[in-house]
Parts: sequence; C-alpha cells; structure tokens
Amino acid sequence: MKNLKVALLQLMPKDTLEGNMEKGLKYCRMAKEMGADIALFPEMWSVGYNIPEDVDELKASAVAANSEFVNSFGMLSKELNMAIGITFLEKHDQLPRNTLCLFDRFGNNVLTYAKVHTCDFGDECRLTAGDDFYVADLDTEEGNVKIGAMICYDREFPESARILMLKGAEIILVPNACPMEINRISQLRARAYENMIGIATVNYPKGKPDCNGHSTAFDGIAYRPSDYGSRDTLVIEAGESEGIYIADFPIDEIREYRSREVHGNAYRHPQKYKLLISESIEEPFIRKDYRK
Repeated sequence: MKNLKVALLQLMPKDTLEGNMEKGLKYCRMAKEMGADIALFPEMWSVGYNIPEDVDELKASAVAANSEFVNSFGMLSKELNMAIGITFLEKHDQLPRNTLCLFDRFGNNVLTYAKVHTCDFGDECRLTAGDDFYVADLDTEEGNVKIGAMICYDREFPESARILMLKGAEIILVPNACPMEINRISQLRARAYENMIGIATVNYPKGKPDCNGHSTAFDGIAYRPSDYGSRDTLVIEAGESEGIYIADFPIDEIREYRSREVHGNAYRHPQKYKLLISESIEEPFIRKDYRK
C-alpha cells in the first residue's frame, strides 16, 4: 500500500454523552469526505476527558464497550468504509478504564486498548489501568497495515512504543488530553525515530482546559537516500484551533526504510537488558501514590 491517511479529530467536546456521539459521528463523515482511512478521536471522547472526584458519579458516566455510544461508531465505520478509533470512559469492574476501540472499515472491533500508564498522581488514580499493549491487522482499501495504540501518558515510557514495535506495529494511534509542548512532542518524535514507526497523536483544541491542540504525526523516516543528512520526521503539526487534520503516512516508504536502517529491533541486545524487568524502585523515584 502506498499511503495511509489518518484524520486527527482535534475537536472541542460537548457537555453530554449524546452531544459527543452526535458531534463525533458528524466529524467522522467529514473525515471520510477528506479521504481518511482512519478517523481518530482525542482521549476519552465520550466524556470529554472529565474524571469526577465522586466515584459514584464517575461510574455513572462510564459506558460499556458494547454500548450504543461505542456501537454507533462501529456501524458508521461500516457505512463509510472507513476505520474509526473511538475513545471512551469504559465501564469496568470496580473502577472505569480509559479505552480506545478501533473499528475496521467493515464495522469489526479489531483492537481494544485500555491505557496502561494511568496518571496516578492525578485524577486517573480513580481509573483501572490496562494490562498490555496490542497490535491489530487493519484491512484498508489499499492493503493491510499493522496498527497499535497507546494513550497520552504512555508516550512518556519508551517501553510502550517499543513493545508495540516488537509486536509488529507499523503505525501507533495516540489519543491525547494534555498541553502538547516541546518536550512532549519531542517524546513522540523520539518514539517514532527509535522504532522506525509512524505515530499519530490527536489532542483537544485550545479552549478545552489543560489542552492546546498541536496534534501531530511522525513517520519515523530519519534518512532518505536521496537527501543529504537527516530529515525531520514530522508529517503534520496542527495549530490550536478545532478542526480535522490529515496525517498522510507513506506506508511503502516506511516499510522499505525499516528493511534497511539500523533502529527498531535490528541491533538490539535484549539478553543484556534484564534490569528493565526488575520491579524494584529506589530513591529518588519512590512515590506514595504509585500503583502496580
């Protein structure tokens, strides 16, 4: 396949579940008109990334993975012949989860991912963390592509993208809800570079508290034989305003690059990394609110 177009839906949420469903469906249709293969929402779109302090209120605002809200995007993906990555506060045993479901263009749920690295130093201490990272084969009109997912704070841990790369991901979808400044954007650039992988991140626009737009995409291609020296892997960086921003990934070129360059899993020595799986935490990194 030559290209994969991901629509970054940098949208301002409504105040209700029904409002977010209606607005989300509308913008998915607009993304299809713009030629998107995948439409991706910012983090926890169902509630506009709102995490009430009251646990009963929090649980009441969560929806099941087979709810009308989620299923409406699955039905639309089939109607539009376009994949949709819908995000929501998911009903779960004890406490809700921060979840992404990816529907393929036939309306099948091919990937369900719950945020592994919950922000336990903040409101996400009231959420249940996910337990693994997953990769799915996504059938597009131009061919298959391997898609993985991580959510917001997951980007702070190189292991997140590394595991997805090792599981075969070619593109990582990253719903987000935080200020995207130079350091966070640099983390995404680094994850793409070191894994030779495409990364598509979508944030809420300015006006949503603690968010500022700047959705981004990186293709991970640091060197081209036709170019002198290295290149910026940035595909697109949105401004602060609400809108749909199309990230166009050159899949064939990414695959060719991965087949010859030195990053990713080409020259790793995992037998020497045993300390990475140690669960020991020493000062200065001990935090009282840490949860396993």
